[in-house]
Amino acid sequence: MEQADPVSAADETPLAIICGGGTLPFAVAEAVTRRGRRVVLFPVHRVADASAVAQFPHHWLHVGEAGRFRRLARAEGCRDVVLIGNIVRPALRDIRLDWLTVLLLPKIVRFFRGGDDHLLSGLARLFEAHRFRLVAAHELAPDILVRAGPLGIHRPSTRNLADIERGLALIAAIGRFDVGQAIVIAAQRVLAVEAADGTDRMLKHVADLRREGRIRLTGSEGVLVKATKPGQDQRFDLPSIGPATIDAVAEAGLAGIAVLAGQTVIAEPQLVTEKADRAGLFVVGIASPNPDAEP
Repeated sequence: MEQADPVSAADETPLAIICGGGTLPFAVAEAVTRRGRRVVLFPVHRVADASAVAQFPHHWLHVGEAGRFRRLARAEGCRDVVLIGNIVRPALRDIRLDWLTVLLLPKIVRFFRGGDDHLLSGLARLFEAHRFRLVAAHELAPDILVRAGPLGIHRPSTRNLADIERGLALIAAIGRFDVGQAIVIAAQRVLAVEAADGTDRMLKHVADLRREGRIRLTGSEGVLVKATKPGQDQRFDLPSIGPATIDAVAEAGLAGIAVLAGQTVIAEPQLVTEKADRAGLFVVGIASPNPDAEP
């Protein structure tokens, strides 16, 4: 099997960006383009925003078209690849298989038999075996990461800070089992843990529980905490927040959001800050968790 060439993050060959949903793929594309490097988008059908895709050189892909990607990316001269954007793990029956994918299918099926980290690390090895290198989006566009400190005018209270510390410790503990990257916690009580349904559905569940009276909190209380899992491959699937996260946190009646600075991606940061300020929510990047915190 071919092995990937060592390629620096500053390599000037065109960058292939495999685009899921949301605005982050285009923020990365714009940042890389501003630095003088050509980008070629490979948006996923029915997932990526077609109007935004049209602004860049691109080739549409269905999930499962590994051979098509390899052929087109090589024709464009791409060696580095970024995977970014929201995408729901597809059912195997929904994948459009080309011949290369058929050949790789036994390996792909094994990758699906595990958590997200297992799946993504397996896909990374497949890219590398075909002379591509997966690159972390934030290596090429560091502005997409949340900085340390508050993003807006609101600050977490002492009580919020205690919840944040506990939330980070809990994520570190359960993350070893490849469980989600987000927790909702209030007054030291865990209200919800992210699972396969994602952060937005977790927050909707919290909102529903509050409306039903099954969670009783006074005013805006509780924190959404997001962080990477221990040992996570940071080339892909970093925790992320965006304007929709602010809406969901406000609907859930929480006080704010805390994420690990430098390890969390933010979509449309100015809009996030403006919406959080209007909603009375804090958004804070935590420089580092307390490794000695006890769940």
